[in-house]
Amino acid sequence: MEQMNEIAEKLKLLGDKTRLTMLTLLKQKEWCVCEFVDIFDMSQPAISQHLRKLKSQGIVNEARRGQWVFYSLNVDDKPYIQAVLNEMPSAQEVLSSMNKEVNCACD
Repeated sequence: MEQMNEIAEKLKLLGDKTRLTMLTLLKQKEWCVCEFVDIFDMSQPAISQHLRKLKSQGIVNEARRGQWVFYSLNVDDKPYIQAVLNEMPSAQEVLSSMNKEVNCACD
């Protein structure tokens, strides 16, 4: 039952469209918080809150490089999340549908 509870908690996070979109974009590459701020037109604290929730459940990894924080997927051991993400469109399709191009000062 404990494993079922853990999986349910992780899948709950995917019920939020912003977090699901973030994970879909992370299938392609790692992203900087500043890029997500531009993509989602949200404040940095709001983006960080979403990413904190994903990190707390072990779904994303965080790497600090200078003043920038980059996030990457951590779902190799979570086939149920991989299955959901396999059904999502490509990162390019997502960005295109949002009319977004990403240019970040963190590069």
